[in-house]
Amino acid sequence: MELNTLIAEAEAWARGVLNYILTPWLLYQIAIIAVLFIIAKLISWRIEPGLEERARGIKGHPGLLRVVIALLRRIDWIAFNLLLLATLIFMRTATWPSRSHLIYVVFSLSLAWLFVSVLSRVIRSRLIARILTWLAWTYAALVILGIDDETAHFLDSFALPLGTMRLSALLVLKAVLLLIATVWIAIIIGRFLDEQVQKSEELTPSIRVLFGKVAKFGLVMIAATVALSSVGIDLSAFTVFTGAVGLGLGFGLQKVISNFISGIIILLDKSIKPGDTISLEGTFGWIRELRARFVSVVTRDGREYLIPNEDFITHRVINWSFSDELVRLDVNFGVSYDADPHKVSALAIAAAKTVSRVEATRNPVCWMTEFGDSSLNFVLRFWIRDPQQGLTNVRGKVLLALWDAFKENDIAIPYPHREVILKNPPPQVFGNGEKLPD
Repeated sequence: MELNTLIAEAEAWARGVLNYILTPWLLYQIAIIAVLFIIAKLISWRIEPGLEERARGIKGHPGLLRVVIALLRRIDWIAFNLLLLATLIFMRTATWPSRSHLIYVVFSLSLAWLFVSVLSRVIRSRLIARILTWLAWTYAALVILGIDDETAHFLDSFALPLGTMRLSALLVLKAVLLLIATVWIAIIIGRFLDEQVQKSEELTPSIRVLFGKVAKFGLVMIAATVALSSVGIDLSAFTVFTGAVGLGLGFGLQKVISNFISGIIILLDKSIKPGDTISLEGTFGWIRELRARFVSVVTRDGREYLIPNEDFITHRVINWSFSDELVRLDVNFGVSYDADPHKVSALAIAAAKTVSRVEATRNPVCWMTEFGDSSLNFVLRFWIRDPQQGLTNVRGKVLLALWDAFKENDIAIPYPHREVILKNPPPQVFGNGEKLPD
């Protein structure tokens, strides 16, 4: 009897839905919505390219530009909503409100989609922006259609008891959404604080980077804790589970943790900072950025090396600008024995001073080092203040200046001489005393 009753109720519901679908005013509303959507598309194709080209002229405000471009690329939806609104006002005035109910629902859904899709453009990650867009619009659709309570009850029915806590699908969904929102807000606040700290001239570069990292990490941890606690999740229930996971991660992420701790030590002892010129295991360049796991080092050829923080703790590092920006370079050369060594030293010092990158506040020096096999050998020492601009190029300019100065003063730069003496070998004889023929 109960089965027959259920079947009868289902048949009655199906007939009611079919009768509603086949009503003339529903078909009229579907046709009006289709025509308005086509008109909105035509309007978009007509005016969107010109407006987007003008919007590209916005300079210096990338966030504003993203939102404006997002609006322009949804001109079809903006026009569609305006046309729906005008049609809805006209139909509500001219006929019964029930005859425009579908238009009202479509207008509400379309307007919600327009808002969430545009606002999500402030998120730089495309994947996260799309996920949040669909989740926000789905929730708005459930509210507009009036089935949000039924959906919540349905999701809450799927639950897993976890100690004294009841973990349902609805609770997990709320926790995930709130966690994403709070962490995103924490990252934005942390980035803002980091930018403000970087502008402070009273703090050293290392302290600025350290404060930025601590602020970002601390805000994210606080946001995660607040989000999980707000939805009623007892964090103490995960103590055993997180302990086991933490033990596994501790063994699996030893290098990651080591690099993280090494990065904090580097920032605290101020051994390196952004802008320093360093040499590490054959890599010569300047530090562009300090990260939680690695240090970004840019070389003269444009390559960017991501060196783990641990290497700066365990390996020998040459910091060319640790305590002083001045760096001394040596250039070795030799001249002929016919040259006056006193004059050679004076010419070399004068030639070095003509190179623009040679530091003027530190006079170059030139010393004779030895009597070589073919030349009088000298070393020219000078200072530069910008090693990140390269070392080989400044040495090359100094050598060219030496060449020009020696050529003008008839000082020769010798090349090695070798004398090879060939002697005739002694004649060879046979055992009987006869000589071999030549």
